[in-house]
Formats: sequence, structure tokens, C-alpha cells
Amino acid sequence: MEVSIETLGWWALRYTPRVAWLDEALVLEVSACERLWGGRQGLMRLMVAENVVPNTRIQKVEGPTSLVALARLRLFALGQKPPVDIPSALPLHTLTAAREHLDVLARMGCRTWGDVAALPRGGLSRRFGAALREALDMAWGLRPERHTWLTLPDSFEQKLELPALAENAHELMWSANRLLASLQVWLRARQRGVLALELEWTLDLRRYNGVDLPPHQSIVVRTAEPTQDMAHLRRLMSERLALTQLAAPASWLRLRSIDTTPWAGASTSFLPEDNRKGDKLHELVERLSARLGAREVLVPAAQADHRPEDMQGWRPALGKGAPPAKSKPAKSGSAPKSDKAAPAGSQQPDALFPPWLLREPLRLEMHDGHPWYQGPLRSLIGPQRLEAGWWGDKAEDEGGHPAVRDYYVAESPEAGLVWVFRERPSGCFASGDVRWFLQGLYA
Repeated sequence: MEVSIETLGWWALRYTPRVAWLDEALVLEVSACERLWGGRQGLMRLMVAENVVPNTRIQKVEGPTSLVALARLRLFALGQKPPVDIPSALPLHTLTAAREHLDVLARMGCRTWGDVAALPRGGLSRRFGAALREALDMAWGLRPERHTWLTLPDSFEQKLELPALAENAHELMWSANRLLASLQVWLRARQRGVLALELEWTLDLRRYNGVDLPPHQSIVVRTAEPTQDMAHLRRLMSERLALTQLAAPASWLRLRSIDTTPWAGASTSFLPEDNRKGDKLHELVERLSARLGAREVLVPAAQADHRPEDMQGWRPALGKGAPPAKSKPAKSGSAPKSDKAAPAGSQQPDALFPPWLLREPLRLEMHDGHPWYQGPLRSLIGPQRLEAGWWGDKAEDEGGHPAVRDYYVAESPEAGLVWVFRERPSGCFASGDVRWFLQGLYA
């Protein structure tokens, strides 16, 4: 896939901070950093191996100055060998500043750089302008070279004129591949991973079937984790475009980054079972979110709440910035808990949370004042006291009062270890009946 001229410059910035365009060639000043790449030859081999333009050969030449290197490159393109005496014997047509004066200089008998350099300085500047004399001075190293060094933008944004009007998602995606290739170069040069992208296309019509059309349409692609994997982004973008109907044919494409983060690099494991082929879990979640909608794929999120049933909420998988949804016992699914989900105040040796909670606490039967669950329960650890919930709307589920409970790890003759709690009489605010509930199970 062809990349833009701007992208080629970004790619070269991976090897040296001194990169500039000189006519049709890229100039890389590597004298200060070539040893970091194993020498100049090692750097050249690396550039060939990491060629950003597939099926295209990168021709590299060296020179004491950029003008000499450019002249050698032009001779190579013409299939000519460079002369031994450089720069004096270089043909005059390889010097950009002399090209508009070639006919006049040829009639004066000047056909090489050395012929023109031998002319009187004052007369040469008056007849052909100061630019030719300055170029010759820079070629011989008598004057410092002036270049406008390239810099990477802080955020990615590129526009592309489509070769033909795109009338469907497949045609848009074909052209978007070029922008994604440029994005990959920018991400690697900036050492960042992308979390959100916007693809925007310009509509070629302003009115269709009597309806006014907006000037642009766009989609946003989000990922759960930072990535530089263009194949994965391409799949996500294809999924989003497949669900989008073009209001009119498109003539321009624009891709910009919305959210990026420093790239920590890809990590691998020494364990064979961790290096299985196939999509990673977060890639599957991202693809399902793009296909079904962001609100249809949820992931658990820890919440700062003492009540076990409220320690976890649910949020969209691709909406890390969105607050987690409030957890309701009757609606939330059973979910494993960990010590990380528990509040700091309950990190005690006797805070033995079970690996699985019920959807909602199950009220236990009482026999002779003792709770039963598949038989009489025998207390093993407890009580662990909890008083919370007076600040939120969850108090409505407790009869209008905060949760005041004593938790126990108990043993059931048939179910094994269970996690139960008793509403403390001081917290019932009612007739004084003591109620027991089953909240969790141990494996």
C-alpha cells in the first residue's frame, strides 16, 4: 500500500532526529547516531529490512554533503557511474541550482561543478544570482548547509483524496488502508499506542432526493487496550463501516487520532499455554463492541463500597472514561470477587471473602433460633461487622435504613463452606426479628 510523502519523512525519523527533504530525496544526517545502529552499513541494512514502502527498493547513497549525495543519487537513477573526482567532476545537470542555467553555462564551456566553481565569484553571482554560488560553497563545505528539519506532530491527522468516488463501505476501507499505514508509522515514531480513532469522509453531494446532506460523515473506533496492530484496527474499522450507510458518494477521507497513550511494547510469556494462536480476549471484546454496539458488551469494574453486592459494577468495555453502572442485586449477574475489589477497611485476616456471590442474598430458614441451609449451619469464623449504605439510594433496599450486618463463615452439612450474615437487632428498626441470609459460596 502506497504511503504519503509526509509518512516517509516520519519513518526516517526513527533512525535520526535530523531528517529533511531535499528536492526528490530524503536527507538523513547520521554522524552523531550511526554508532547506535552498529555503524553506517548496519543502519543501511536495517532501513532496507524495515522498508515502509512494500515492493519498492530504497536506494541509498552517501556523500560529504547533502548536495553531493543527491548528485550521486541522480546519476544512479540515470544508470551512470559517479566520477572519481568528487565534487569537481560531477555533471552540472545534477546540481539543482544550475539547472535553469544549463544552456548558458554550456555555451560558456562549463559542464561540471568544477568548471562553474572556477569562474570569478563576483561575476558568477551577478550573472546567475547568489543561489548558484552558495550551492557550490555548500557542496565544497565552505558554507554550512541549511535544512528545514522534519518534526513529528503531537497528534495524527491526515487527509486523502480518493482516486474515485466511494459509494460503499468496502471502497472506503480500501482507501483507508493507506491512512492506517501512515498511522502505524506515526505511532512507532512517537512510541505510542492508539485507543480511539475517527475516520471521516466528505460527501460529494449537498442534496440527495430532496434532502439536505451534512458535509461529512464519520465513525469512531475504540480499543480496550493501546495497540499498534493495524490488522486489528482494520478489522474493527471494517465492522463499524459495515454498519454505516453512506448518505452519498465520498470524495475525501480523513483519519485522526482521538486518544493515544505511551506504548509499553508487546509482552510475551515463556509459558507455551500463554502463547496460543488466535485473538486475544481484549481483541474479541473490541470486535464484539464494534459489531453489537458499545453498550451491549460490559465488563466488571471495582467500586468503593463496603457492601459486598456493591463492590462491583458494570461499564461498557470500550468506555474506560465512563463511570461504572450502579450494581443492583436483582439485575447484576453472579461475579467472582477478589481482595482487590474489597475496600481498604475490610482487609483483615478474618475478611475471607468467598470466590462467588449470589445474585441477591438468600434469606435462610430458622429452626429453634438457628439458621439452616441444607442442614443446620455451624459457625467457623466471625463475626465480621459491617455498617454502610446510609449515603446512597441503596438504603431503600434495606427498608429505608443502612446495612448493619454481622458476617460469618459457616459450614453446611451438604453445601460445605458458606458465607452468611445476620442483620443485627440494632439495625433492623422493626419488631426485633433476626434475619439470616446466605451471600456467598466457597469452592
